[in-house]
Amino acid sequence: MRKYLIVIEETGTGYSAYSPDLEGCVSTGRTREEVEKNMREAIEFHLEGLRLEGLEVPAPHTYSAYVEVPA
Repeated sequence: MRKYLIVIEETGTGYSAYSPDLEGCVSTGRTREEVEKNMREAIEFHLEGLRLEGLEVPAPHTYSAYVEVPA
């Protein structure tokens, strides 16, 4: 089991998401729950495609953090 970071952004029509560890792996959804579900499926599909092509499945390597700055 691997954990991949996903970045979720609110859009004018819902949400979009991508994984910095998996170039080109993106998804959308009307709600946060939907985009997370769709992104999980997109990652599974993306990894399956890499395996079928005989390509290396990249290990997760990104992380997130917040920094505080004066407003």
